Amino acid sequence: MGRPKQMLPLGGKPVLARTVEAFQKAGVPEIIVVTPPENRPELNRHFSGLIYADPGSTRLESVQNGFLKVSPQAQTVAVHDGARPLVNPAAIAACLQEAAQYGAAVLAVPVKDTVKVCHNQTVEKTLDRSALWAAQTPQCYRREILAEALEKFGAEKDATDESQLVEKLGVRVRVVPSDYKNNKITTPEDLIFAEALVNENVIYRTGFGFDLHRLEPGRKLFVGGIEIPHTKGFLGHSDGDLVLHALCDAVLGALCAGEIGILFPPTDESIKGISSVTIAKKVLEIVRAHHAEIDHMDATIITEEPKMKPHYEAVRQSLSRVFEIPVERISFKSKSHEHVGEIGRGEAAMCQAVATLKIRSSL
Repeated sequence: MGRPKQMLPLGGKPVLARTVEAFQKAGVPEIIVVTPPENRPELNRHFSGLIYADPGSTRLESVQNGFLKVSPQAQTVAVHDGARPLVNPAAIAACLQEAAQYGAAVLAVPVKDTVKVCHNQTVEKTLDRSALWAAQTPQCYRREILAEALEKFGAEKDATDESQLVEKLGVRVRVVPSDYKNNKITTPEDLIFAEALVNENVIYRTGFGFDLHRLEPGRKLFVGGIEIPHTKGFLGHSDGDLVLHALCDAVLGALCAGEIGILFPPTDESIKGISSVTIAKKVLEIVRAHHAEIDHMDATIITEEPKMKPHYEAVRQSLSRVFEIPVERISFKSKSHEHVGEIGRGEAAMCQAVATLKIRSSL
């Protein structure tokens, strides 16, 4: 795949992040991610409270490393491939419940293709497809059963999953029907398939935002999350960053989620002088709660002073950091008011903004 497949982007998030999300939605209280240290900062951008373990030289060694981090209170353990990001949370819960009752359970789907046993490119026999199931993950076990299997057979390098080891203990493994979306990403074609599934229920919405503030001598001037040297600054209950305000309202408009004056009312004296970056971060939380992501932003500030053109790139870079999207998806520009009215006299400024959001299904 050219680089670690678990960290490849899938619908705007790393594959592994989508995998973790599925287990969170299933209500799993403790998630241990077996991954190299260099992958962890990216995951920490999306989650808090993850437990990490170092990978081993084999699959089973990685499972053993992860199993050592399981808390003593855990009674049932699920082992899952990080490269299966589209597992159904309901199927995870069903598999854990089955394992708690019977000792071991795996997700699986009926084999769709006719399977041949071959030798030297010659068919020796055809297997009865009606009896064949393709094992998936998670594979779930009562804690003591997995511990015994790893202790007795964990050195076997040919085992491709843990259920083979559990079978050797004489434990009958239950099969929990899954679906074909729970495909493992192994080849570039698999990633294309997963991307299509993630995008099958995507809708795009555009919201509009507007803000206007007076300019007052002696105040700091904040535009798009950065301070610009000037003799005047925007007057407001917050730091007056009208570009961030307009963009936040545009984002909330696309979600039909109100506006920032509801989230941060100007009558609340406890937030007087609040940074508009803090406001934007709250809006980002709302975006994620709606299973959405910001696809594009465009803001136009109308002001006579100061001249904005020298600051275009710095503002775009700042907006990229604040809203956590690539700078290539952000447009920022300015217009004068041709010396007309309060804006034209340098007494005020306004900003108009649009934001396009990609809103996904629960996938």
